Amino acid sequence: MARIPRPDMERVAGLSEEVPFTRFIPSAITLLGLCSGATAIPFAMFGNWKMAVAAIVLAAVLDTLDGWIARLIGAGSEFGAQLDSLSDLVSFGIAPSVLVYMWTLDHAGGAGWVFVLLFCVCCAIRLARFNIESGDPKEKAPPPSHFTGLPTPAAACLILLPMQFTFQFGDPTFRNPFLTAAMIAVVAALMVSRIPTVSLKRLRVPPRARPVAFAFVGLIALCAVFYPWATLTTALLVYLATIPVGVFQFAEARRKAARILREMDD
Repeated sequence: MARIPRPDMERVAGLSEEVPFTRFIPSAITLLGLCSGATAIPFAMFGNWKMAVAAIVLAAVLDTLDGWIARLIGAGSEFGAQLDSLSDLVSFGIAPSVLVYMWTLDHAGGAGWVFVLLFCVCCAIRLARFNIESGDPKEKAPPPSHFTGLPTPAAACLILLPMQFTFQFGDPTFRNPFLTAAMIAVVAALMVSRIPTVSLKRLRVPPRARPVAFAFVGLIALCAVFYPWATLTTALLVYLATIPVGVFQFAEARRKAARILREMDD
C-alpha cells in the first residue's frame, strides 16, 4: 500500500501570510451572487414574483461588481474565473428559466419545460465558449471591447422582461406562455450567436466628465428606488438598442484593422 505523504504543516500555517485576505473578496462577492440568484427559486415557489426578479437582478449587479473589484485590486485568478462561470450558470441559467416556468410556462406542460432546458443548455454553451476565449486571466491583456453573443446576466434579465411589463401594467397578455417561449428562444439564440455585443469593461470616463457621470448614475439609482420596474425595463430596452450599435462598431473596427494591414503590406 502506497504511503500517503504527510502535509507540510508549516506551509499550511503560512498560507494566510502568503495569500492576502483581499484576494478572497471577489470570490466572496461571486458566492453572494450565487446565493442571491438561487434564492429566486424559493421566492417563485411561494409566488413572490417581484422578490424573485429582484434576486436575479441583484445577482447581476454582484456579477458585475466582482469582476470590477478583481481588476481593481489585481485579484484575478483561474479559480475565480471558474467559480464565476459556475455561479453564472445557476444565477442566470437555471434560476431565471425555472422562475419563468413557474410563472407561466408550466401551463404549456412538457413543451414549456423544453424551453427551460433550451435556455439552460445555451447558457452553459455561452459560458464554456467565454472561458475558452478568455484564455489565461493572469495575462495583462486589456478586456475585450465587445462580447461574442449575449452575456448571460443580460440574457437572464431579458427573459424576465414580460414579467416586468406585467408588474408595471398589470396586463395578463404579457403572461402568455407563447410570448414567453418566443422570448426565451430569441434570447437563447442570441447567447450562442457570434453577434458582437457592447462591453463596458473598457469604458473610461475622462476626468472632466466624471462629475456629470456620477450625477447621471445617481439619477438612475434614484429612479431605481422610486420606479424600479420602469427603470429596469428602460435599461433593458436601451441595451437591446445597443446590439446593432455593437455590430456596427465591430464591423468598423475590423475594416480599420484590415486597412492598416494593407497599408503595412504596401
